Amino acid sequence: MDQVKPKVFFVLGGPGAGKGTQSAKMVEKYHFVHLSAGDLLREERSKKTQNAELIEEIIKSGQIVPSHITISLLESAMQAKGLDKMFLIDGFPRNQENFDVWIKLMGDKVEFKKLFYFECDEETLKNRIKIRAQESGRSDDNDETLVKRLKTYNESTRPIIQYFDSLSQCIHIKADKPIDEVFQEITKKLDEIL
Repeated sequence: MDQVKPKVFFVLGGPGAGKGTQSAKMVEKYHFVHLSAGDLLREERSKKTQNAELIEEIIKSGQIVPSHITISLLESAMQAKGLDKMFLIDGFPRNQENFDVWIKLMGDKVEFKKLFYFECDEETLKNRIKIRAQESGRSDDNDETLVKRLKTYNESTRPIIQYFDSLSQCIHIKADKPIDEVFQEITKKLDEIL
């Protein structure tokens, strides 16, 4: 008998594109399990493990945490939630190396479905992060780190989005509209897939 493989949707977009907000709405309507790579890394960082200091330094510099660390956290979280679920993996893969290591470590363990790409112009992203910074308490919600995160996003994450797009595995979502309008677009596209 075939082993049950979790169904995985990646969720990418710039910092402040609404990945977490829209993922929460998809969880409510479609019963996905939402795993935020960033949240898992922030949680691990707070545990004072041997990776915690490394993760802290990398996140503050706006860089990408080594793939094997992030994938290990994602795999553990998926196992804890149950492998018969549909997962939204938010903020991953953020570069080609992330994806290559994912394929090596997880390619046979999951059923990859699609990548949601939340498209949003940089001015909107900056404004949203400024608003979020007032209430989030996140160490990476500041102007200096945001500039670094946008640079990393443009140089490393955009090419992986383009790669998925070239394989017709990318669902484009215009994310610069009001929350409910964005979700209507997601619902329309998800209803065609599920």
